[in-house]
Amino acid sequence: MKIFALFALCSLSLAGALQAQDAVNTLSDAEQKAGWKLLFDGKTLTSWRGYRDPAAPIKWTIENSCLKNVKGNGRPETGGGEILTVDEFTDFDFRFEWRIAPGGNSGIIYFVKERQHAPGPKMFRGDDGTGPVGHEYQLLDDERHPDAKEPTHRAGALYALIAPNASKRLKPAGEFNQSRILVQGKHVEHWLNGAKILEYELESPALRSLIAASKYKDLPGFGTKFKTRIQIQDHGDEIWFRNLKIRPLPASTNP
Repeated sequence: MKIFALFALCSLSLAGALQAQDAVNTLSDAEQKAGWKLLFDGKTLTSWRGYRDPAAPIKWTIENSCLKNVKGNGRPETGGGEILTVDEFTDFDFRFEWRIAPGGNSGIIYFVKERQHAPGPKMFRGDDGTGPVGHEYQLLDDERHPDAKEPTHRAGALYALIAPNASKRLKPAGEFNQSRILVQGKHVEHWLNGAKILEYELESPALRSLIAASKYKDLPGFGTKFKTRIQIQDHGDEIWFRNLKIRPLPASTNP
């Protein structure tokens, strides 16, 4: 009887694990009715394109139903290259899960300015002014990466501008975190593992002041609202993504 009970318990556990695995990179009926769109199905990359050459094959890989950046040298565009959504969005609720390698660095960029054919100010060491630039939801191993010494460079930050608040609870490298970027009208929020960790208003005096004191100060239109693709940054480190989904929002909707 005990052996049978143990077997039944193991079977239930296995069934639960398989069910949870099957639910990865899918939308429920309720989500589909609410207008959510899946940006990665765990098998194909049709919702994404490369930055330098949109027609070239994407060098990111698919591993265990995750979108993975291949290992580079820890500098931008040395792994799989920058990738962006094929579609553009104005007001949206974007949610995704990510786990990063120990010591890793990456980011999700929105309000992206593509500069491959119109060079502008150099934004980092090695930049020739043609790299994409925008508002960055920082993805980082806070425990090991040296950038974490600066609060506005830590995971969940609006990179180089606004640090996460005390509600932040980051899971360690190797474990999946749940993140959310909400853009509605001129209001923007960053969420991490169920907690709102920062918010700001586009084109506000407060944001303009932060930009004026940052490396973004010479970028025309930075901090303004416009239709945008979603970019995943290649910072030359391994990072995995799954359950990437977005819900376009009318500006008047209260999510």
